[in-house]
Amino acid sequence: MLSFAESMALKCAVELRIADIINSHGHPITLQEIAASIDSPSPDVDYLARLMRLLVDKCIFTSSQPIADDIKDSSKWLLKDSSSSSPSLAEIDHPWFMAPWHYLTKCVQEGSVAFTKAHGCDIWDFAAANPEFNNLFNESMACTSKVVLKALLSAYGEGFAGMGSGSVVVDVGGGTGMAVAEIVKTHPHIKGINFDLPHVIDTAPQYPGVSHIAGDMFASIPKADAHILRWVLHDWSDENCINILKNFRKALPEKNGKIIFVEVVLEPEGEGLFSETGLVFDFLMIALSSGGRERTKIEWKKLQEAGFPRYKIIQILALPYIIEA
Repeated sequence: MLSFAESMALKCAVELRIADIINSHGHPITLQEIAASIDSPSPDVDYLARLMRLLVDKCIFTSSQPIADDIKDSSKWLLKDSSSSSPSLAEIDHPWFMAPWHYLTKCVQEGSVAFTKAHGCDIWDFAAANPEFNNLFNESMACTSKVVLKALLSAYGEGFAGMGSGSVVVDVGGGTGMAVAEIVKTHPHIKGINFDLPHVIDTAPQYPGVSHIAGDMFASIPKADAHILRWVLHDWSDENCINILKNFRKALPEKNGKIIFVEVVLEPEGEGLFSETGLVFDFLMIALSSGGRERTKIEWKKLQEAGFPRYKIIQILALPYIIEA
């Protein structure tokens, strides 16, 4: 019932930049030293102590006597200027993203979309009309990409290396292009295209070997030797997924084209490294998406209806799997 309190404590720590303050000293520091570095003329040390006590109990920080708080591997995910989770925390715990959770009962009663109930439109239209929300969402997605990309490149390195010189890879829904840029950097014989909605591409920086193309995957997709689709299909219903995949089929070579999905695969009976997190992500889809869901291996077999007769699932050291179709 009170699990949200831990999430809010993490958000508070990120907003106060506590991990950054400790890390900047390079050694354990006291509560008073943390308080002195907080951006406030009169921080409440008692509140700070109680916040830190909870985060120490949750193994985010450690403490010793006299109370000195140390930076741990877990708290390094809260650092602002690194490949951390802080942008995702800033997004998920923002009032814009919390509001739809209050409409879950309506979703069960009526089958409606929680985000639309809360904000009057779906998440994509809201992002297109709200630059601040759009930036928050894109930064969070880039953060998630950094976390997953290392595992993707490690597990699928031979798949990229085996593509011919000059092969084109399109990252569909690639956000600001960070992920495909890293793939091209690691495999420079590949040409990269970052494909996303116009309001996303407008904020994308330039990367060597990467072109940015604005468009709508429901209309058409740039032709390529391979397409990457990271955490996109889970936003959509089965029917919409089939329509999207049919557009991919048209954009790929007949004999050796492939799609590389990076998606959660729910395991039965709680199996798998991140089974509980996968179930929570499925509930997240109820709150934020328009008919989306996380899927089991059996549900992913719907790929075949869109003209992909062969596929294989590859487990990686991250929450999602690779599905090569």
